[in-house]
Amino acid sequence: MEGTPIDIMFLLERLEAHIESGRALPLTGSVVIDKEAALAYIDEMRAVFPREIAEANRTNTERDRILERATEESERVLARAQEQAAFLIEERGLTQEAEDLGGRIVQQAKDEAAETQRGADEYAVNVLVGLEGELVRTLQSVRKGVEMLDARRAGPEADDEIDEDGDEIEGLEEAEPDRAAAARW
Repeated sequence: MEGTPIDIMFLLERLEAHIESGRALPLTGSVVIDKEAALAYIDEMRAVFPREIAEANRTNTERDRILERATEESERVLARAQEQAAFLIEERGLTQEAEDLGGRIVQQAKDEAAETQRGADEYAVNVLVGLEGELVRTLQSVRKGVEMLDARRAGPEADDEIDEDGDEIEGLEEAEPDRAAAARW
């Protein structure tokens, strides 16, 4: 017979059928069975049990080996997970330091940009003030030129009243209405 779990079940079923087919004793729950046949079934079971026990032992050994490998693998996975967690924690710390440094660099750049802007504004103000002074002098020259042209238009007698720099000498009060007309050009 082969050493599979079906063998033992088959033999148990045959023994059970043999007992069921036994003659019942009146007024008792007992039966009379063929002793030789029952002992033959028991002997067959004894022959199959060692194979079944050996198979169960092999199964238990294999199960223990698989459990041991699974335990070792789970320990390796846990160790790797702990290493990864430590790395991530360290990396997070480095990331935080980098973010802090980046924040300081950005703030320093903003401060420098503000300082540069203030310097540029100050320079622009100085240039504009200088330009304003030049424009005032130019405007004064333009006014003197207009006054001189007004004086020429007023007649040859007015030429005496303006010196060679275009400054008014006297008597230009009469030329004021003409200057207002010239300013409208």
